[in-house]
Amino acid sequence: MNKTPLPSVDTISRDWYVVDATDQRLGRLATEIAMILRGKKKPIYTPSMDTGDFVIVVNAEKIDVTGKKRSQKLYRRHSGRPGGMKTEPFSKLQVRLPERIIEHAVKGMLPKNTLGRQLFTKLKVYAGPEHPHGAQQPKELKIETIPGGQD
Repeated sequence: MNKTPLPSVDTISRDWYVVDATDQRLGRLATEIAMILRGKKKPIYTPSMDTGDFVIVVNAEKIDVTGKKRSQKLYRRHSGRPGGMKTEPFSKLQVRLPERIIEHAVKGMLPKNTLGRQLFTKLKVYAGPEHPHGAQQPKELKIETIPGGQD
């Protein structure tokens, strides 16, 4: 019987990519980022291993959503105490913590286990155009937007 060879941890090369979120659709950007974090675009992809790359997202405050999501999409968090549920619409969270919007969307697309938590640590999101990862020499990653999308 033939066995599928697993890549060893030493042979996996991890690249760094920088993505500009300016005028990108939230969901489409998050799916591309999740695929890169998992390593699904690599020929050595293995579902049970971390074969993915690092992703840096800049200009998170300029992310875009379609339709009425800007006022209707709600982000919830709970303190763990009775009555501790807090809700905040997309528009207010975008002003207060724009990084959290992209982190929340990508985290929902990763596995809900220890591998998913490990993959999530390779995502770095920044509100402005600057990031402190210049030493890693990240490559710019272009994500095509669909012209004339739903509005």
